Amino acid sequence: MVITERPRLSAREIEEARARIRAEFLDSPQLEQKELSRALGVRLICKIESENPVGSFKGRGADSFVNKLPTGIHTLITASAGNFGLALVDAAKRRGIVVCVYAAVTASPFKIERIRSAGGKVKLVGRDFDEAKHYGRVAAERSGLPFVEDGGEPAIAAGAGTMAAEITRWPEPFDTVLVPLGNGALLAGVGCWFRARSPQTRIVGVCATGAPAMAQSWRSRTLRATPDVDTIADGIAVRVPVPDAVADIEGVVDDIVLVGDDAIKQAMHLIYRYLGRIAEPAGAVAVAALLSHTTLARGVICTPITGGNVNQEQIRAWVSGTR
Repeated sequence: MVITERPRLSAREIEEARARIRAEFLDSPQLEQKELSRALGVRLICKIESENPVGSFKGRGADSFVNKLPTGIHTLITASAGNFGLALVDAAKRRGIVVCVYAAVTASPFKIERIRSAGGKVKLVGRDFDEAKHYGRVAAERSGLPFVEDGGEPAIAAGAGTMAAEITRWPEPFDTVLVPLGNGALLAGVGCWFRARSPQTRIVGVCATGAPAMAQSWRSRTLRATPDVDTIADGIAVRVPVPDAVADIEGVVDDIVLVGDDAIKQAMHLIYRYLGRIAEPAGAVAVAALLSHTTLARGVICTPITGGNVNQEQIRAWVSGTR
């Protein structure tokens, strides 16, 4: 399938989305830690998206989507590696909507427990996220219930894009913004905003080497699924791209790079050491890109630390154990 559709987002829609999002997800900390910048050899400003009720940026998109729904919806079905499912459950329960989250049997037990604790129903099926998504979509079709696809809903991408509207308040222009790339909603929203408001800024997506499907699809302008994924960055471990998401990032992204697990672990360690924050693997991939692709380390750079949902065992293995 060749990607020909035009992006569905606009800066105006991102501005409108902000009004639908709870205050606890907005105006997240944005800071420069000079020792981290020196360690990476570039001026780096980090936007911290892990210090909110769901521990990731996904609350922005979930709130934007749920608060745009018409009345009369009582149940939603979605698929998630963890963070989006938690965010959707959190947003939906405020409107009395029940969410059933389909997740892989290999999904993070820590994230699954957070979803259940928040009141979500969980179905563990399939070997990976995309297989779980297939089962969730089939269940939605059979039951006549709405299926919510992260990356497929413009309101989710618009909500994620509100992060970019805050980033551009920084007193200096950014040369490059590095954005983790999973299903594509975040990159679509950020890219859309910067194309409209700071077109000189270079927008670079970051995929895991073990989950390159979105990068391959963007480069080829053809949907490219992979037979499997192999990365610790579960939040961006996409095997089957969402067609609308690939279309949304076309024209708003300058490049997409890949990073391996070793660089991700090193980045997690640096974030902990210099920022005092715990980043999950998907939340650290943009910093990992600076370690792996030194040509990116030019000018003033911004990246979001998109999530921090890891358990103590993972912290010991990926953060404390990295040198």
